[in-house]
Amino acid sequence: MAKYLLVDIGSTYTKLTAVDLEKEDIIATSKHYTTVETDVRIGYNKALNELKNKTNENLEFEKILACSSAAGGLKMAAIGLVEELTVEAAKRVCLNSGGKVNLVFAHKITRKEVEKIKNESIDIILLAGGTNGGNSECVIHNATMLGEGQVNIPVVYAGNKSVQDEIQEIFSKYNINGYICDNVMPKLNELNIESSRAVIKQIFLDNIISAKGINKLADEIDGLLLPTPHAVLNAADLLSVGYLEEEGLGDAILVDIGGATTDIYSFSKGLPKTPNTVLHGLEEPFAKRTVEGDLGMRYSTLGIINNLSAREIEEFKVKGIDIVKEALVRRENVEMVPTTKEEKDVDNIFASLCVDTAISRHVGTLETVYTPLGVMYYQEGKDLSDCKTIIGTGGVIIHSEDKVSILEKIKVNPKRLTELRPKEGNYFIDEDYILSAMGLLCIDHPEIALKIMKKRIKRI
Repeated sequence: MAKYLLVDIGSTYTKLTAVDLEKEDIIATSKHYTTVETDVRIGYNKALNELKNKTNENLEFEKILACSSAAGGLKMAAIGLVEELTVEAAKRVCLNSGGKVNLVFAHKITRKEVEKIKNESIDIILLAGGTNGGNSECVIHNATMLGEGQVNIPVVYAGNKSVQDEIQEIFSKYNINGYICDNVMPKLNELNIESSRAVIKQIFLDNIISAKGINKLADEIDGLLLPTPHAVLNAADLLSVGYLEEEGLGDAILVDIGGATTDIYSFSKGLPKTPNTVLHGLEEPFAKRTVEGDLGMRYSTLGIINNLSAREIEEFKVKGIDIVKEALVRRENVEMVPTTKEEKDVDNIFASLCVDTAISRHVGTLETVYTPLGVMYYQEGKDLSDCKTIIGTGGVIIHSEDKVSILEKIKVNPKRLTELRPKEGNYFIDEDYILSAMGLLCIDHPEIALKIMKKRIKRI
């Protein structure tokens, strides 16, 4: 029987999923702490032994494919012209390529900012700016500054195509490891991400995995294909849209809460649903990912507190919860596993706060404008008000005894009525952590990956 082994080398765990292609189902899953600091093969082989011990079958795999977010994942810097436009377009490319945007710069960068890029262990710089035929001075300045600063990080140029030749000359002059691709914003408010996404993926495969030591697995697997978030995006996109005759779930939102970040993925055109509504701002992709680096269950709990008002913190105290103290406890003990009811309840509170703030930053808004012709509405971002399919993943959601209370925070918040959040929700859980694995499997077998997800991702 044809079998695939799908490997997700995460920052904390290396997760293995064995799939039987003929049965169109999962054989078994296993995990072990990722050992990227020593030798990634140690954690991988221990997880593989556990997987084999779970089955009585002789596990021989036709293919072994892997994705990775180990050693901090794919860390990127986005540089653009205007923060609301080309910088935002560059950020979206980074996020939809499976990266985390650690640094963002607008306009002409300074020597100090170049040094900051060099000191932040950035993996890739995405340099954008200007529509095609538009501003050229800024991107030429920024490319030159990167060269003069002796930046030895891969630089992807995705700005004004009219100066591609000049940018290439700068790359050559300063020996920059540079790549030229299509403009991320060829026209005002128009988004074009596919060319730069493909280049970023190739850089990840050619350079990043070697730098992080993950290439030590090269002799044991058939290929490390994607950053983990990119694999998850592919899987959830497939689950939403469907494949050929196999139907998907329709428009969907995926919530992934981790120790350091909260990721929100949405799969919807998000077009206006209210009459007299005008779209404003940058075009939205059907498959959109946002990452909130200040919202997480362990490393980033203090970021959650920073998003609370003094009144909200006091309200928790009235309920007998010192939310600031609890955040510090989790920040100082990142491997903490809640055991008591009180610890679990507090984790639920933090998870709910992560979801509420992250979805607020992800969805679009609707502004009422009074004109001589009557009431008009300006929509910026996606309208997800009719999106009912909500999928949860990440340890805190999967292990929670009250999953729905966390996922319900996706819905309309009475305090933020201008936000275009879902009005209703049908809730699903990725209980077996299979989304990244299915994102790998769908490269070769999308229909089987879709069938497995529909079978394994349970409605609650």
